Amino acid sequence: MLDQFDAVLLARLQFAFTMSFHIVFPAFTIGLASFLAVLETMWLITSREIYHNLLKYWMRVFSVAFGMGVVSGIVMTYQFGTNWSVFSDVAGPVVGPLMAYEVMTAFFLEAGFLGVMLFGTDKVGKGLHAFATYAVAVGTLLSAFWILAVNSWMQTPQGHLVDPDGRIVPGDWWAIIFNPSFPYRLVHMVIAAYLTTALVVGAAAAWHMLRRRAQGESRIMFSMAMWMLLLVAPIQIFAGDQHGLNTLEHQPIKIMAMEGHFESHAGGAPLYLFGLPNMEEGRMDYGLSIPKLGSLILQHDLNAAMPGLDTVPREDWPPVPVVFWSFRIMVGIGFLMLTVGLWSGIARLRGTLHESRWLHRAALAMGPAGFVAVLAGWVTTEVGRQPWVVYGMLRTADAASPVAAPAVGTSLMAFVVVYTLIFAAGTIYMLRMMARPPHDHERGPLRGQPQHAAGIMPGGAAAATSGPELR
Repeated sequence: MLDQFDAVLLARLQFAFTMSFHIVFPAFTIGLASFLAVLETMWLITSREIYHNLLKYWMRVFSVAFGMGVVSGIVMTYQFGTNWSVFSDVAGPVVGPLMAYEVMTAFFLEAGFLGVMLFGTDKVGKGLHAFATYAVAVGTLLSAFWILAVNSWMQTPQGHLVDPDGRIVPGDWWAIIFNPSFPYRLVHMVIAAYLTTALVVGAAAAWHMLRRRAQGESRIMFSMAMWMLLLVAPIQIFAGDQHGLNTLEHQPIKIMAMEGHFESHAGGAPLYLFGLPNMEEGRMDYGLSIPKLGSLILQHDLNAAMPGLDTVPREDWPPVPVVFWSFRIMVGIGFLMLTVGLWSGIARLRGTLHESRWLHRAALAMGPAGFVAVLAGWVTTEVGRQPWVVYGMLRTADAASPVAAPAVGTSLMAFVVVYTLIFAAGTIYMLRMMARPPHDHERGPLRGQPQHAAGIMPGGAAAATSGPELR
């Protein structure tokens, strides 16, 4: 049965499947590591036990997410040799060193201080523990830096040379790393990670607040998460717009697919809100559009001419329906984040941030939305550059290993079974950890610190008074 499938398509599906499982964990751990650094700082500044409780609570979740992210990432790299050996041979002189830099700088930094952060809260001094937490946070950001440098170079390659054997070799490392799309993609991804983490933290806090458990910790978590949505969601929308303008300059075909522009528009392109892209006929069926708004967004001119896919050879078209809808899912969730952030801002001004149960229900429902947006964004990026694996230089069909379809299909099925079982179990375990409220009496006060200074009320309950950090 597997002989009926194309080996390249199966290899793409396998990489997409493993990538989809992998990306959700770094998207969470990048933001969560920075959140832990903020909690550590608040603990150092205020010496309040409530921040120590939250720090330990989220460190346990971080440890599981980090472990699953590492395991899924290592498995992905094997596919460069098994399924994409031609890509590894042709582009390896550029891609290989960049990935090695990620291991030497980011992964070693994270691994070196992870144990101190996870197990040293009551064994090392506050200063050393804070340094370890900051090092892990910096390590996650460095990891994003190098991985996005690799992927961005594949999207907008520059700084390279082509040797007589057709291999792509480094010419200017500075130009390779800081290629045209890299700054936009780095900012967009890191902010997405922060928003994803904020939604998870806000959902966990809302879950406990709806059940009126651990009110002190829940209020702090919810307040911090809502501040992140309110302040950063607008920045992400602006960063996404700038990223789109950069993509229009360097990958215009991807923009045509994202916008559903099969036809060129000489007097201003519409913005298709919804529709059914018809690749066979080269048109948008049942399109709901706003006239000329597409040109205004992309060119800042209502009447600017916009070329369409009718100017591009058919063999260079990406799968338009996938790109068109994944882009709208990402943008739609982005505006939902903004809506919840504005809602929380209004509730904060009215003094009802911690009493608005409908807001808490909305935050709980939005918990997984960040992961969906990240996946939709990566689908837009990766599928939108097809049929190229290195844009304009190496086609995906030419980059695959000479492996028969049954071999690729068998390994794909094995990945589906193993990943579904293992990572589903890990995800359920993390959800169960977050479903339990952080109780200070389970950990006890800091050594040598009186309870009144730690913000603990008589009876062992965390203080739920409305301090500045709770409003």
